[in-house]
Amino acid sequence: MPPVPERFQPERLPDPCAIVIFGASGDLTHRKLLPALFRLVQAKLLGNIAIIGVARTPMSREDFCARVRDALALQSQTLMFGPDWERFASSIHYLSGDLNGPALYQALRDQLAKIDAEHGTQGNRLFYCATPPSAYLTVVQQLGAAGLSHETNGWARIIIEKPFGRDVQSAQSLNREVLRDFRESQVYRIDHYLGKETVQNILIFRFANGIFEPLWSREHIDHVQITVAESMGVQQRGAYYEEAGALRDIIQNHILQLLCLVAMEPPVTFDADPVRDEKFKVMQAVRPISPEEMDAVAVRGQYGPGSIDGRRVEGYRSEKGVAPNSRTETYAALKLHIDNWRWADVPFYLRTGKRLPRRMTEIVIQFKRTPHFLFRSVPRDQLEPNLLILRIQPDEGISLQFGAKVPGPDIKIQPVMMDFRYGSSFGLDPPEAYERLLLDAMRGDATLYARADWSEAAWGVVEPILRVWEKSAPPTLPNYEAGSCGPPEADALIERDGRHWHLL
Repeated sequence: MPPVPERFQPERLPDPCAIVIFGASGDLTHRKLLPALFRLVQAKLLGNIAIIGVARTPMSREDFCARVRDALALQSQTLMFGPDWERFASSIHYLSGDLNGPALYQALRDQLAKIDAEHGTQGNRLFYCATPPSAYLTVVQQLGAAGLSHETNGWARIIIEKPFGRDVQSAQSLNREVLRDFRESQVYRIDHYLGKETVQNILIFRFANGIFEPLWSREHIDHVQITVAESMGVQQRGAYYEEAGALRDIIQNHILQLLCLVAMEPPVTFDADPVRDEKFKVMQAVRPISPEEMDAVAVRGQYGPGSIDGRRVEGYRSEKGVAPNSRTETYAALKLHIDNWRWADVPFYLRTGKRLPRRMTEIVIQFKRTPHFLFRSVPRDQLEPNLLILRIQPDEGISLQFGAKVPGPDIKIQPVMMDFRYGSSFGLDPPEAYERLLLDAMRGDATLYARADWSEAAWGVVEPILRVWEKSAPPTLPNYEAGSCGPPEADALIERDGRHWHLL
């Protein structure tokens, strides 16, 4: 086997550019964005760049650099602060001011002109909204008013974090306003899940292996489960979570993106628009949920006190920033159908929750059982269905469960697993999601970013549920203990169909 390179080199390195991060004093910038950019510099994947942190907090460039270094040190005990750090630090700049006022953006325009001359960034700009969602529109409008969204001497692109709206109407309104100042080709709506190597591998697994795609349909698949489980609570994000909840925070974006990758038709090419065209078609084919059937296909829950890894933890209503009588769901489970030729009558079961037994994101494809006549002497519980398990995190990889004969004179069947793991197969851990997504944005590749029509369609899937939940009284909350697998109503949701959740 040939040696695996330390880093897989992309076919094309990005153009030189200035990266402007709004919300530079925030957690996302220091925990994710700056470490990702530094690792890209270490891997020699970037050419000439300049980084401008923008925030309200008055600070010198030297103070900001010191904070950046401290943030990088927290990410790893083995980070090398040698020539790579010197190069990275020399690219860092800082600008403070009021995001609502035009003066900041005039100053930014002047500084970008100087940076082009000093760093050779050739008039290319990547703007990143790492601000609270309430500031997205202000930043976009002010950039447009200052002429910074125009592509005259180079390209201009903007990355907007989730949540992109709160429902269909707000997503449509935000899209309209953003597209007044930026063209769709300039807008990158980020979902960090799509940057995970294992998520990208779903399409390669399906379409580059001839043995699987012929089985990928209602003729062979019984159902699909997608799980995003978290063992942690809301931590310091209680106030944000009160406004979001599990349905908005995870299902509307992360899980529906995973569903599209599982369910989409083969694109003509792996370029951005063909891939996003097929994902949009999946959203269009999701069967609408009527208010009358809501209780049968949608479940919500909220965690109470319990134990995680032998440690007592408090309930959601006792978390900082959470109302003592909060009705916000920390758990949601849905059953969806995709009404097209490939997936007719195949249910997709989706679930997410906080304070579950462990952190895990996986997709389980359960195939239909074989006819039992040949094995009529074998107990039914030995004839487990074949499972294909795509593990997104942790222990990234793919497993296939199939039946094998137990050695001995009698016919006894036992499920066994065939495993692929990234670490052992390639000799390295997958890169962080933000590394790939930032690199793609600088290269102008929007394949892993959401398009306006998809974001609105995804809200259209969950909005009927949100409306019913807002108007109707929830079940008695909290309705599951921290450390359990969720509310019993979620088990009933899938068990009514004669199925069960894959174990957490």
